[in-house]
Amino acid sequence: MQSIKETHFNFKGQTGFYRGKVRDVYYFGDTMAMVATDRISAFDVILPEAIPDKGRVLNQIAAKNLQATKHLVPNWVLSTPDPNVTIGFKCDPFPVEMVVRGYLAGHAAREYKAGKRTVCGVALPEGLKENDKLPTPIITPTTKAKVGHDEDISREEILSRGLVTAKDYEQLEDYTLKLYNKGCELAAARGLILVDTKYEFGKHNGTIYLIDEVHTPDSSRYFYQQGYSQRQQQGEPQKQLSKEFVRQWLIENGFQGKDGQKVPEMTPAIVKSIAERYQELYQQVTGETLAPISYDFILERIERSIVKSIN
Repeated sequence: MQSIKETHFNFKGQTGFYRGKVRDVYYFGDTMAMVATDRISAFDVILPEAIPDKGRVLNQIAAKNLQATKHLVPNWVLSTPDPNVTIGFKCDPFPVEMVVRGYLAGHAAREYKAGKRTVCGVALPEGLKENDKLPTPIITPTTKAKVGHDEDISREEILSRGLVTAKDYEQLEDYTLKLYNKGCELAAARGLILVDTKYEFGKHNGTIYLIDEVHTPDSSRYFYQQGYSQRQQQGEPQKQLSKEFVRQWLIENGFQGKDGQKVPEMTPAIVKSIAERYQELYQQVTGETLAPISYDFILERIERSIVKSIN
């Protein structure tokens, strides 16, 4: 199975380059081309093996959701000329990620289990079980770390540290809740529950835009609607549709991104199983089957699509 681990293009008119955890970004003045590679990260660590098809799965899911939400919130996308490529505005990102939660799951559930009753300054009621629906969706922001781990941060800390102005933060909260409500609606149409997700925003010419990917299984957690209530009543784990299965595999093998811990071996069988899960994720979230593609000359195809888009 082939994959795209890195790209090394050099375009005419290129003004910059940035390699993120899973994307390679090429800048052209005030626009940019984002290449979704097959790299995979967990616990803010890039894992050693790339996952075939992962990049195009996430890029295409994001494209569909950005299109479906652009009437609610302006977004950065100008075009999607290739399954692995998105062209859009170069925005100045806000240094926080807007995490919104409708259920007690993942990191919030781990904090709650440890006895904490506030997450990012937001109070949680007593008596909740893991995966219970919260009384109302809550926003639990994190910092955006260029290196290392993102950290929980409260609304009050964001404002007191001057990371975002009060006016802009109010807009970010409004956009976040509108997007989450729409995401829940889109998920319900596919028989899914949007448990939690994160949004990133940036500014371009004074306007706030939604940036990066939206409602993908890497940035979001989904449960299956069917059987949710029964599983909760019986105290059983929920059937999930997210990257959580990768995190669980790492945790079971002694890795949570902490100092001194080593990533477990990603055998060909593990890589294949993760790739198959991403194909399943695509089908469940979009209702479409992921068409097979040839990886022969795929880098040339990606390069051509960017050249055509920026000229």
